[in-house]
Amino acid sequence: MSKRLITCDCLGSQTLDTQGLGQTMGVDAPPACSSLCTTQINLAAEAIQTGDTIFSCTQESRVFDALAEELGRPAPAYVDLRDRAGWTEDQAPTLPKMSALLAEAQLPAPSEKTLDVVSEGLCLILGPAQVALEAAQALKDHLGVTVLLESAQSLPEDRGFDVVVGELHRASGALGQFFVTINRLQMLQPGGRGDRTLTQPRNGGRSECDIILDLRGDTPLFPAHEKREGYLRADPSYPPSVSAAVLAASHLVGTFEKPLYIKAEPLLCAHSRAEQTGCTQCLDLCPTGAISPKGDHVSIDPMICAGCGACSAACPSGAISYDAPPVDLTMRRVQTLAKAYLDAGGTGPRLLVHDAHGAEMIRLSARHGRGLPADVIPLEMPAIGAFGHAEIVAGLAGGFASVTVLPGPKADAEALQTQIALAQAIGGESRVRLLDLNDPDALSDQLYGETPPAPLQNPVRPMGTRRQITRQAARALHPEAKTLTLPADAPYGAVLVNTDDCTLCLSCVSLCPSGALGDNPDAPQLRFQEDACLQCGLCANVCPEDAITYDPRLDLSDAALSQTVLNEEEPFACVECGALFGVKSTIERITEKLASHTMFASADKLRMIQMCDDCRVNAQFHTQDNPFAGKDRPRPVTTEDYLSKRRDH
Repeated sequence: MSKRLITCDCLGSQTLDTQGLGQTMGVDAPPACSSLCTTQINLAAEAIQTGDTIFSCTQESRVFDALAEELGRPAPAYVDLRDRAGWTEDQAPTLPKMSALLAEAQLPAPSEKTLDVVSEGLCLILGPAQVALEAAQALKDHLGVTVLLESAQSLPEDRGFDVVVGELHRASGALGQFFVTINRLQMLQPGGRGDRTLTQPRNGGRSECDIILDLRGDTPLFPAHEKREGYLRADPSYPPSVSAAVLAASHLVGTFEKPLYIKAEPLLCAHSRAEQTGCTQCLDLCPTGAISPKGDHVSIDPMICAGCGACSAACPSGAISYDAPPVDLTMRRVQTLAKAYLDAGGTGPRLLVHDAHGAEMIRLSARHGRGLPADVIPLEMPAIGAFGHAEIVAGLAGGFASVTVLPGPKADAEALQTQIALAQAIGGESRVRLLDLNDPDALSDQLYGETPPAPLQNPVRPMGTRRQITRQAARALHPEAKTLTLPADAPYGAVLVNTDDCTLCLSCVSLCPSGALGDNPDAPQLRFQEDACLQCGLCANVCPEDAITYDPRLDLSDAALSQTVLNEEEPFACVECGALFGVKSTIERITEKLASHTMFASADKLRMIQMCDDCRVNAQFHTQDNPFAGKDRPRPVTTEDYLSKRRDH
């Protein structure tokens, strides 16, 4: 049975081609309603009873969800065809755009991965005595409160909460598992008459809490503090701010679901090898400090991770990928939007990528302004930072004429700029742009005023990893090009070797995390496969001769998929058995340098340098000063020896 699409023209304020939608999408689309959420609510009830239904109104989803609960039926699916397509001043047909939005809404949603976080309500309050103690009074009946004061001049008589004196030295963690270290820690003595007394101060006092309420008005305790769950900060001089923070803290008790935003594959990580640092892209970008080095790879603290997605977009190896939703679903969403739009008869669609802030701008523009042009298809991302260069060029290769990224105020502008620059180098500067604005009318003006370039005539649907998709898309966008020049920090490129300095020690081969550098077991060669190179920097860092540099580029030829020889030399023939080993120039250089050394004064010793491993060991064993030789082995003791010894006694 096909799905049913229930549409509503919202009191006649938009034009809907329900018959066309039904034909293009293969769904049952009865004539549009006009007031589905009010006078025609009976039609909504009938549709919910039927099941397998999509409602085209998201504004009143709360009404329809309540109706479904009342009827004992599952809630319907929703797609927004009004704000994103129906309310527009553009007179062009909206059927292709609505078809695209409807097709994308029918993609299966992945199950969300979460982690249970338990908060027992242990709250540490920091700040000036008056403000902190007032907050403690308000929270003591809801949370287990401890107030940290810097001096003992304002100790309260109230024992409804704990008070300690000291200086916060360090804080780490997140909701449900904060760890704090306090210096000059003094605690109240529980008994006695007269003024309250304190214990002797001591440094390094450690404790744990579930919530930190910071009313100091000073530097935040954590980077990107607004993204640190369980850490509430307010300006002590502004009472409404303090009241809001106190109210928020009172609700942080119980078990919460923490989304797991990131999926990690440590074996793919190119951070470090043999204590040599290589790639630090994610470490440099993470705003919350959730990523830290852990040997050869990095470790991600899921409790601190705020899910901005910048690490996923920047990771050159795929060791870190966004998982809420997964990268492959984002790619499918992009391709589905483009294909459905083109299949419905549209030409030259433009993709507008935005987050929740951008979605609100679109709604305001649709209701009170010009709305979006009919060829602009919005794609809302839970974390816009996860939409990187691979997703952008995949969209261009899939048929979009241009891709515009509209970041919200919480987006990491620097990380986005890096991805936009890389996407422009691969997809074309005129096809990719970043719109950093907050005015809905200005957004409409920019989109209506844009003259988009011609889209790709023969769209492709790249598949595979983000690197593979990028390469396939780039080849489709530049069928005649052989190489694209990329920015200096690009994760694609060539390794350049100064053959005059390279000694073919192959240290770079042993540490290359992706296998881009390799050797030849039959000859002294350094081989390179450009398609696998991450430009992580490990080989240049480990090279003892500083013979390695990089050329950021994207080689679109088939040569990038196979190994090429970067440096090779003639092997040396063992002077004893003739077996080939080592590098001729290296053996000759070592022989020349050691010729004057006292340990190699004799010709026999110097000749050993020119032998293979087997012959060198054999020659060493038969020398007079053989280091492997020991004293003569004692004669085995026999039975006759024991009997003879007994007779002698």
